Amino acid sequence: MTAALVAAGLGIIPGTAQAADPVPVAAGVAEAIAKASTSEGFHSPADRTIRTALPTAAGSGRANAKTAAPQAAPAPQTAQAAQAEPAAPAAPAAALDAGANPTLAVDVSGTSYTAHGIELTTLITSADFALGVVIDWGDGKTETATAQGPAELHRSHTYDKSGEYQVKVTVTDTANAVQATNGGAFLTPGSDFTPHTPTRLLDTRNGTGAPAAKVPGAGTARVKVAGNAAVPAGVTAVALNVTVTETVDSGYVTAWPGAGYDRPGTSNLNYTAGRSIPNLVIVPVGEDGYVELYNGGQQPVDLIADVTGYFTRASAGGYTSMTPARFVDTREGLGTARGKLAARSAFTTPISGLRGVPQGITAVALNVTVTEPGGLGHLTAFSGAGPVPTASNLNFQAGQTIANAVIVPVAADGTIKIFNGAYLPAHVVVDVVGYYSKDSKAAFLPFTPLRTLDTREEAYGWPGGRFRAREYITQGFTPEAATAAGVEAYVLNTTVTETGGDGFLSVAPGPYALPAPGEPAAPAGPRPGSSTLNWTTGTTVPNLVQASDGDHGVITFWNQGYQDADLVLDVFGVYQSK
Repeated sequence: MTAALVAAGLGIIPGTAQAADPVPVAAGVAEAIAKASTSEGFHSPADRTIRTALPTAAGSGRANAKTAAPQAAPAPQTAQAAQAEPAAPAAPAAALDAGANPTLAVDVSGTSYTAHGIELTTLITSADFALGVVIDWGDGKTETATAQGPAELHRSHTYDKSGEYQVKVTVTDTANAVQATNGGAFLTPGSDFTPHTPTRLLDTRNGTGAPAAKVPGAGTARVKVAGNAAVPAGVTAVALNVTVTETVDSGYVTAWPGAGYDRPGTSNLNYTAGRSIPNLVIVPVGEDGYVELYNGGQQPVDLIADVTGYFTRASAGGYTSMTPARFVDTREGLGTARGKLAARSAFTTPISGLRGVPQGITAVALNVTVTEPGGLGHLTAFSGAGPVPTASNLNFQAGQTIANAVIVPVAADGTIKIFNGAYLPAHVVVDVVGYYSKDSKAAFLPFTPLRTLDTREEAYGWPGGRFRAREYITQGFTPEAATAAGVEAYVLNTTVTETGGDGFLSVAPGPYALPAPGEPAAPAGPRPGSSTLNWTTGTTVPNLVQASDGDHGVITFWNQGYQDADLVLDVFGVYQSK
């Protein structure tokens, strides 16, 4: 049995659960989400209140602060006098009548609690009068409330899209014809996605983006992102396809935002001698506009980084996750002609309007696998309407089966292309795991990478033991927490290592809730027919996964091989719809 199967012909076969304790995982991720989403906000103190005198109708007066009862009306004016006297203009607090509720003021603060959410606190200073309150959320929606005298109001709101919104609170004292207004600019923590034609930002082999020299062991390469290749300033995160090549020893690569941040203890891709290994990386961009790539090996390597999209706090494409669905398999003639993709050629395949993917999407999240290649080469995924980019998505050797996550722009007609850059044919498999669109609401919220599983250690709730052949492991994020946070998908890095044979990993939402402590494991449901990464004997293979936890807050990881292996899971962020 070889990895070249790539999930072909498995059928529905029961598996045995290897369940990790879900409590530490759920608690750790929930804490990371809370910390990341409460990092933005505003506060406008009461002394910034703008007070406005309102026009008073003829025959009206101002209320008494103690009784709040109307006073006797003044003598009526003649028509000529009324015409000659202009309406009272807006006036600062000091210029208003001292009897017109002179203490009326508003203190407003907004705090984020999810990718699109705001929790607004309004502190009203006032004499004992009836007050009307209007909250303008800045997105065309308003909310009203009432108060009596001094008050503290708490309201929550969820924006449909990422961006900056002008929030304004207006408090009206009708009895005294005075109004107080205050507010501020609220920037959502979550970011929306803009696809980018695959473009090379770094290649240490030829001096693109850095000096033409290998990155030394324990050394770093800096990748300029903001302001480079039409990526705008203010970018919050970037999708990079990172490739390590010209390796002479084993090691790993870690991507992080660099300036102002500590390098995390997690890895994004692992490599061995003589192999070129790619992996998709979604990483925050530092305040200086750079991303750092650290060579965790002891020997020099070459590094390549291609941008495929970026995230900003502006309304663009949100994310919608899917249960992985197979769209292309050249071995079967699914999605394109049957037979290997010829050398130096491409096929076009439709994405929009099929298998639950709507029309009008801007980009698609894929897992692309090459198998049975005749020789050394690379694959490139790109928009169905554009020319072949100079960038690549995955590299392979003769006979190798290897997969990589890909985010690719979708043409207006709903198609993408896959190009075989080798000089010999190869089979190609494409699984869709999600898509980006203007109508999708989930925004990306990155946080400090968090390791949730390493089967080589008795940690993270794992009782010990290897990732057994033909069995599955569940990772639990409690249903209540997942629902409350509005999580659409988790951005994970999966790494399989210490492999005893060939095989592949499948990742899918768990169809059942996790059992209570002491209860037997829930059934796993059908064995998935899609693959996330493929391995051969003795290799260490990473791949990024944008995985939904379904309706029960559970993600299931299947060892589809016939030999044991070890599995490492790192969480880099979430997509939130709230």
